[in-house]
Amino acid sequence: VQLQASGGGLVQAGGSLRLSCAASGRTYSSYAMGWFRQAPGKEREFVTAISWSGGSADYADSVKGRFTISRDNAKNTVSLQMNSLKPEDTAVYYCAAAPHFSGSPPVDSYEYNYWGQGTQVTVSS
Repeated sequence: VQLQASGGGLVQAGGSLRLSCAASGRTYSSYAMGWFRQAPGKEREFVTAISWSGGSADYADSVKGRFTISRDNAKNTVSLQMNSLKPEDTAVYYCAAAPHFSGSPPVDSYEYNYWGQGTQVTVSS
């Protein structure tokens, strides 16, 4: 599975960005999708994840109420709508796929077998 993330950029605090991740290559009967981020000098952290059906999603406390994850299985894409962005949201954002997860999406990075190349999000104050 190849994952291609896009949509990052520079935005002022309070602004919005929408990230997209397109999956191609080998397909699985079901897989969860997630977004993680890594800021300079920090470890990669969980942001959000969505189940195969889209019926279940989980969010890090730091982004609840501001970020929304969605997916379109017909197009093999997952999106992350980010609103009310803060300078602390600045990071490289990675999309990831966890095959064979049909229920609640995993929040641990080791559950994800496939990763995109990352897209930079910079929020200025």
